[in-house]
Amino acid sequence: MTDLDLLATFLEIYRGGSLTAAATRRGLTQPAVSGQLARLENEVGARLFVRGGRGVTPTPRADELARRVGSHLDHLRSALDPVAALEGVVRIGGAAEFMTARGLPALAPLTQRGVRFEVTLGLAADLLAALRDARLDVVLSSVRPGAGFTVTPFADEEFLLVGPPVLAQTVSPALLAEDPVRALEHLPLVAYSADLPIVRRYWRSEFGRRPPNPVAVVVPDLRAVLAAVVAGAGVSALPRYLAEPALATGSVELLHRPEVPPLNTLYLVTRGELTPAVEVVVDHLRSRDWTAL
Repeated sequence: MTDLDLLATFLEIYRGGSLTAAATRRGLTQPAVSGQLARLENEVGARLFVRGGRGVTPTPRADELARRVGSHLDHLRSALDPVAALEGVVRIGGAAEFMTARGLPALAPLTQRGVRFEVTLGLAADLLAALRDARLDVVLSSVRPGAGFTVTPFADEEFLLVGPPVLAQTVSPALLAEDPVRALEHLPLVAYSADLPIVRRYWRSEFGRRPPNPVAVVVPDLRAVLAAVVAGAGVSALPRYLAEPALATGSVELLHRPEVPPLNTLYLVTRGELTPAVEVVVDHLRSRDWTAL
């Protein structure tokens, strides 16, 4: 009969993506973890992980074993120590702007229940790759991933077209009502990247075409985009949760009022078996009211 300690160590390696992380979580030395893994592989008669430069990659046999034993070990641990069941690190990834303004404040109460977080900030494609490689447990993604993930829509970002007062005054209200593209085409843009993903989406959604405007600033951080707009460099489309404080102080003005605000769906993405702590985080985020976005 396989020792439960071997399975517990296996799960830590599987979920953490490295022997070093498993050793830390289990309170063991790395040689001890390596020895336990070797014993388990000998018992199951198959290799469970492929070692690489950035940790280990589970084999199909490891995926199968994790599915079969993961929830049972978690429930056993929960029954023996309900408080300890929530202890541990949840590795979560998301866009820097959303995590700073909304994600981390939403997650903070869970730290009082013993959950600890390691947060990775970055682009959706990179974060989803890390989730696929078991280097993350949860991703809050602005892109809906393909097969192999568990995906739940959990929030909608509303985008606003804003600019500094000095530029807003140059827009003709009459022309804006008649031909918004012409009314706005003289305004320089501040964009997240050179291909104008957010601004382009706004123009296509509201005006049916790409923006013909000149581009003044490209900076890969929406908080920096807002700072450039406030400073007078140009106009941009920004999530309401970022733009609203500047609107309230008069630092920027709304340039366009669509009948139906353009939205971008955010997805809660996981993969494989979830630890009790990850389940708590997922349930907490799913049940939260995100309508203020």
